[in-house]
Amino acid sequence: MRMTLNCLGQLIDLKRPRIMGILNVTPDSFYDGGKFKDESALLKQTELMLKEGATFIDLGAYSSRPGAAEVKEEEELARLEPVIGFLLKEFPQILLSIDTFRSRIASNCLQAGAAMINDISGGNIDPEMMSTVASFKAPYIAMHMRGTPQTMNDETEYEDLLIDIQYQFSLKISRARELQMNDLVLDPGFGFAKTRAQNFELLKSLDLLQCFDLPIMVGISRKSMIYKTLGTTPQDALNGTTALHMVALQKGARILRVHDVGEASQCISLFEEIRSD
Repeated sequence: MRMTLNCLGQLIDLKRPRIMGILNVTPDSFYDGGKFKDESALLKQTELMLKEGATFIDLGAYSSRPGAAEVKEEEELARLEPVIGFLLKEFPQILLSIDTFRSRIASNCLQAGAAMINDISGGNIDPEMMSTVASFKAPYIAMHMRGTPQTMNDETEYEDLLIDIQYQFSLKISRARELQMNDLVLDPGFGFAKTRAQNFELLKSLDLLQCFDLPIMVGISRKSMIYKTLGTTPQDALNGTTALHMVALQKGARILRVHDVGEASQCISLFEEIRSD
């Protein structure tokens, strides 16, 4: 399995799983929407996540929760660009991932100093996305999703969920090879066009995705598959998140995309102890 990512010339070793800390600059994200409203709050949260062990910070300005409101391209860019600027000024070595499915946003942010692109649509919404990222030689995270955030809850019928995911990923890998894209990460898309039962089916079979010999990212932090199963809320889903993070690591996840970096870091440390010789 390819165990490195080239981020702005820095080779990131994924033999030890890495953490991607979530930093939303949206007013309506399902867990932390509107929580970080100003520069001071964003800097403080970023500093905390880096201190607690995040390798990447994933910056998003378009809520992808089910039924989320549409955000115009100009608004998404207006939310992102100033944040990229002051984060890079304060933390010059930071590796910023940009959570977007729009190629123009990706291009502008990579030019501004972002290190990688995290696309929930895997290039399906914007057909120019993969070629745009490849032109920058930046890592690209391709997620499995059907439809859009507005329609995905109506796109959950599969003949075979795992076969569909594997087929879609095979298409993305083929396209990446055509574009000479060297750093591709696969995200099976927990919660995106999948029912709660399908999410658990996917987690149980996550190790099957190792057949592609590419890093796998898992984003299950505080999601409804956890809090609805436990009869609680996103705010009370940290313990469940940590439990499933350990399962994901045992099934081959190399990057955990999380709200709570410190707890995820502890989880990885214990996982590493378990698998050490």
